[in-house]
Amino acid sequence: MIHHSCDACKRLIDPNQALRYVVRMEIYAATEVNNTDESDDDRDHLHEIQDILEQMDDAESDAISGEVYQQLRFDLCPQCREKFLSNPVSREAVTQLDFSEN
Repeated sequence: MIHHSCDACKRLIDPNQALRYVVRMEIYAATEVNNTDESDDDRDHLHEIQDILEQMDDAESDAISGEVYQQLRFDLCPQCREKFLSNPVSREAVTQLDFSEN
């Protein structure tokens, strides 16, 4: 039998007692195209990126690929799912510094 644990709190998720939630994230570099030339519409940008990556050695390619595109997957228990949904980008996790006005 496969055992699952919550990736946030590390608790074991018993499938007979609680639901297990899967969060999938896709993170990719967004590019802004300022040029609306019709000839660019026919270009295969993914093919061009693939050609560039093939020309690079494997170590450089892996480093750049990680910066351009990532897929993440997390298992969450019901409690951590609620926490995630209430704050998906962790805004409260960033400490706010209140400096005195000297």
